Amino acid sequence: MTPSNSKMRLLTTLILAIFAPSKEILAQHEERPDLSGIWSNASRTSLSRPGNTELIVSAEQARAIVENLSIAGISRENIESGPAIDPDTGAPPAGATDFGLRGYNLFWTDPGSTLAKVNGEYRTSYIINPSDGSIPFLETPTYDLERPQFGARYLTGVADASGPEAIPIAERCLIGFGNTAGPGMMGTLYNSSYQFVQTEDYLMIMVEMVHDARIIPLFDSADDALKNHRPPILNQWLGDSVGWFEDSSLVVETRNINRLQMSQSSIPISPSGRIIERFTRSSNDEITYQFTVEDKNLYEQSWTAELSFYPLEGRIYEYACHEGNYSMAGILAGARRAEREQASN
Repeated sequence: MTPSNSKMRLLTTLILAIFAPSKEILAQHEERPDLSGIWSNASRTSLSRPGNTELIVSAEQARAIVENLSIAGISRENIESGPAIDPDTGAPPAGATDFGLRGYNLFWTDPGSTLAKVNGEYRTSYIINPSDGSIPFLETPTYDLERPQFGARYLTGVADASGPEAIPIAERCLIGFGNTAGPGMMGTLYNSSYQFVQTEDYLMIMVEMVHDARIIPLFDSADDALKNHRPPILNQWLGDSVGWFEDSSLVVETRNINRLQMSQSSIPISPSGRIIERFTRSSNDEITYQFTVEDKNLYEQSWTAELSFYPLEGRIYEYACHEGNYSMAGILAGARRAEREQASN
């Protein structure tokens, strides 16, 4: 090799090193992007959007919206005045509707401090289709979810306590509340933290809330994945999920979600429905996450929501949901005593 050729090759190498994208950036455009890490999707955005509200707002508008939002039923005025964190507040009077004021003081809440930010845009709802930000429920669904009505228990203190099965599944610590684990994973009042562990064959998503874990097998193609769904009779918590990579995104299809879970979910589907999730590593510091719900038994059309996961500093600790939890034992014991007293009268 002549000196001139050697210098030319060195110059070429230097130019490529300067102008070529780093391996870290290139990794986000690989056929199988790495989603591993600890992430959070906490935000003050809700699934659906209030009427006549634009989907995308400016940073100033987003701040103004957040300033006027309540947290767990605690109004902005009460947040500012302080009774929500007063240990001597005491029990609410009979018939009171300020559950959040006594049920959760601000020490326990961590819902995020901003509206959801997706690819640089502040969003007023997770739903992006339909364009009005609403869930397109059928007026007359063709499948009965047998949804229990638990709302009154928080307002009246009166509820069915015939056995553990009569109590909401989140209160029983079976799965997290607020749809944190999905499918259709959304942040909630606190613990909106996730650890993604990805190998060649699986993606494991560990959710801090109630330490739910989704273990999703990964396949080489959509055809291979869809052939490997489990039998419908295996009606498991969080559903039967399979994944494959498509256009530099991980696509996950979930079917056959436990029917009890669906009866209490904010994103229900019938046994013939499905939820399709798409994870896109849009930058080193963001995973854009979409989920589409398809179920002709419950909805007028398929609908799609979108949010983002951002890196979380620190680590996730065990969510020991039932350690020191005397509430369920107290509820059931109190109900049995009330039954005995009624029978003796």
